[in-house]
Amino acid sequence: MTATDFLFSKHVLTRPFRIFALGVTIALASVTMAAAQDALFDTKAKQALMIEDQTGTILYAKSPDTLIEPAALAKLMTMEVVFHALKTGTITPDTQYTVSENAWRTGGAPSGGSTMFAKLKSSISIGDLIQGVIVQSANDGCIILAEGIAGSEPKFAEMMNARAREIGLKNSTFVNSTGLPDPQQRVSLTDLVALARHINKEYPEYYRTYAQDNFTWNNIFQRNRNPLLRLDIGADGMGTGYTEQSGYGIVGAATRNGRRYILALSGLASDKERAEEAKRIFEWAYQAFEEMDIFAEGETVGEASVFGGVKSGVPLKAHEKVSLLVPVANRDRLKAHVVYQGPLVAPLKADQQVGTLRIWIGDALAQETPVYTAEAIETGGLKKRSLDAVYELATGWIRQLKF
Repeated sequence: MTATDFLFSKHVLTRPFRIFALGVTIALASVTMAAAQDALFDTKAKQALMIEDQTGTILYAKSPDTLIEPAALAKLMTMEVVFHALKTGTITPDTQYTVSENAWRTGGAPSGGSTMFAKLKSSISIGDLIQGVIVQSANDGCIILAEGIAGSEPKFAEMMNARAREIGLKNSTFVNSTGLPDPQQRVSLTDLVALARHINKEYPEYYRTYAQDNFTWNNIFQRNRNPLLRLDIGADGMGTGYTEQSGYGIVGAATRNGRRYILALSGLASDKERAEEAKRIFEWAYQAFEEMDIFAEGETVGEASVFGGVKSGVPLKAHEKVSLLVPVANRDRLKAHVVYQGPLVAPLKADQQVGTLRIWIGDALAQETPVYTAEAIETGGLKKRSLDAVYELATGWIRQLKF
């Protein structure tokens, strides 16, 4: 499907450039869409976010950017730091760490919380600690890893926040490795889903541990705390959490018919309700959506204006085909806008990222895809640059009035 009817629809005045959105409304013919997902489906969770992993399509969203207490879901970030250290060779699965009194008292048997019952002053391998944290949600395992890698848990929390920003988590703050309550520790479901996608993509050899049903260590048998693994929905991860303020939460991942879905929920009333709602949403997603190709690989998705170049515009493309999942009920229209900061200034290289293709299903933003220049644009001659300057001075105020 080729997007050819691009019209100026929006801009915001900035310095030194303006942000433009080139919009196209794509008629869907026989394709069925849902104009208002909330009218068709809802959940008891106070916050919810579900995406399809391959296309990045947002299938359901309910206050996903509200900041909540993560509880044990903070351990996803703890494991990201550990996996990154393993991948970069800083540590190995055989590296041994000693159980400190702080780890034993705060997260071990005396604490009364989730624990792998590590013995005080014993030595445990990172490989066993990873299984203890993921399968048993072991607080002592988290603290042992944090102290072993960073020297102290506060230093490890600094590493967690630094890595969170590096991988694109924008709104979350971590204070400890366990998720134990702290007024400064907050996350959003948007960030948790992004983190779940990142872990699966970057560390597949370690991600498999999230699907492990049980772990016996030190002659103690414990089952994985994730209820989804035993609900026959194709689940393979990832974690659960609970605080009095945020209620019961979960980050779940499951695959059906070759498609991978990731769900985050928070604000549920009980562990039973958490499991039931998560299963219901996964089963709804399996039935309610079908894939649609929007643009083929290398197909032009729009054109951006260029200042001072041999050409006044440059075609834009995505690196891969653009597809998303669309609802199989209720007809509507699919809207797409290319948003970029412009006009772009020559010279431009080919395959230079300059903006984003945003696609809406009804009023809901369903997908964002980076777009790149399809060709290089060299700097134009003095006359061309002068004409562009005059044009920009003459039309910039008009664009401002149209906003």
